[in-house]
Amino acid sequence: MRATKLLVTVAVTFFAVACTKLMLKPADFSWPIENVLKIDSKGDVEEQRHTFKLNVKQLLFAEFKDSTNFAGKEIRIIRDKAGYYFITGKNFKNVYVFLPVEGGMKLENTILISETNPLVSPAFNQKAPNIELLDGTKKYLLNYKGIVR
Repeated sequence: MRATKLLVTVAVTFFAVACTKLMLKPADFSWPIENVLKIDSKGDVEEQRHTFKLNVKQLLFAEFKDSTNFAGKEIRIIRDKAGYYFITGKNFKNVYVFLPVEGGMKLENTILISETNPLVSPAFNQKAPNIELLDGTKKYLLNYKGIVR
């Protein structure tokens, strides 16, 4: 009886440990500076340094209601410490926040910057733990939830 209880306890402990997901913490996923990426004729942007490639046609359609007039345009992208990607570009009214998922990116949040005045010359900076968006003399401090007040 005692051996059976011991065997059951060892088995339960073994399975509990085996089922626990490995977690490596802390981690810093931030990119120190933004990347300015040109959109190619297929709607792709690519960053060799980070081995990063992404098709942005759906993003452009969400922002402009047009996904055909994009070749040669640029998007700006930066990644914060928590691993969120912030994406915007010239004439955008929003900053899009994405999380990586298997095989793609999932929209986490859309941050409205201005309904009436699109961005003219946007630039991202790392201001840990937040992201700074500059547009001329205008400055916005962002996190994945929105504009930090």
